[in-house]
Amino acid sequence: LLETSPGVAEVTFVEKEPAERHTIISWEQKNSCILPEDLKNFYLMTDGFEMTWSVKTDDTPMPLGSMVINSISQLCRLGGSSMYTLPNAPTLADLEDDTDEEGNEDKPEKPHFDSRSLIFELDPCNGNGKVCLVYKHAEPVVSPDTEIWFLDRALYWHFLTKTFTAYYRLLITHLGLPQWQYAFTSYGVSPQAKQWFNMYKPITINTALLSEEADSFVNKLDPNKVFKSKNKTPVLKKKPPSQPASSQKSHTSMTSAKTSSLAGNSSKK
Repeated sequence: LLETSPGVAEVTFVEKEPAERHTIISWEQKNSCILPEDLKNFYLMTDGFEMTWSVKTDDTPMPLGSMVINSISQLCRLGGSSMYTLPNAPTLADLEDDTDEEGNEDKPEKPHFDSRSLIFELDPCNGNGKVCLVYKHAEPVVSPDTEIWFLDRALYWHFLTKTFTAYYRLLITHLGLPQWQYAFTSYGVSPQAKQWFNMYKPITINTALLSEEADSFVNKLDPNKVFKSKNKTPVLKKKPPSQPASSQKSHTSMTSAKTSSLAGNSSKK
């Protein structure tokens, strides 16, 4: 599908060997949790996923799309303590606020950066955020129930899917477009990313987000009105007077003065 799209070049798929079963078991023992069955089966088929594609601008390929799922060795815990951390250095757990609203039917309970949740990075999103595998209930025992959440650059959580399989479908259908995860946030994708969305529109249930408030990003300037030529009335050129204006003016003043003097003489008489 990508290779037949207009302007797309250099579609690259990195083939990876399946992960060893003992590698998955050692990961589960190290992190004291069990991988979801669908994610475990995925790693037994391929140890991660990586697919990139570019677009041609002026005959020069420019990297655009990126689909990444970290390998089992790169499925690292987010916010985990490090032995190299300074004793008084701030951590992600310091961002926890007890006044945060708990989840309801419309908004599920958000993950916690402290020991209440286990968070693992699935996709670094090219620096635009992080897609995470979340075990929301880790105390006193880690619950096997997991969800996929998106952590944006401002460290706010956004729910994506309940299962890894559902997220994998989202990743494929959005073609790895830049910032596609922000389509599932309250503030949406950036204007620049929306241009790419309109060009390579993903086939998902969320395509309505593209047309929503589309006019807010459109330049309202109408060049036809701005550069419209005005109909100017042609100015008729008057014939120049036979004598200069200054001499005519002085002649008029002399005539009026002579008339007034004659009127004065007649009145005296």
